[in-house]
Amino acid sequence: VQLQASGGGLVQAGGSLRLSCAASGRTFSTYAMGWFRQAPGKDREFAAAISRSGTQTDYADSVKGRFTISRDNAKNTVYLQMNSLKSEDTAVYYCAANPIYAAVIKTESRSVWGQGTQVTVSS
Repeated sequence: VQLQASGGGLVQAGGSLRLSCAASGRTFSTYAMGWFRQAPGKDREFAAAISRSGTQTDYADSVKGRFTISRDNAKNTVYLQMNSLKSEDTAVYYCAANPIYAAVIKTESRSVWGQGTQVTVSS
C-alpha cells in the first residue's frame, strides 16, 4: 500500500482542519490506520488510530476530545478531523498503515508511512 496525506495548512487557534490520507491498492480494508505528528525538534508521536473495520479507535491524551479519526474503506481513505486547534498542535502530520492494530499505534513498528502534511496553528 502507498499513502498520500493532504489537507494541512495554516489555521488560527480554535479553528479546524480535516486531514485526509488516500491509499493506493485494493487492500486498504486489511490495514489498521494511524495518524502521527512530529513537531520541530521533537520525536514523532502517536495521535490517533483506527481499526480495519473502523469499530475501534484510540487517541493520545493530548488530542482526545478534539480530534476524530475515521475511515471510508470504499474510498480507500482515512481522515483526521481536528477541532479546537492549539498552537501546540503545530507539526507535520503523517499517516501510517499496519495490518496489526496493536502495531499501528507505535512509531517503532514496521508500518507503511505516507509523506507528511504540515499543520500550523497560529495563536
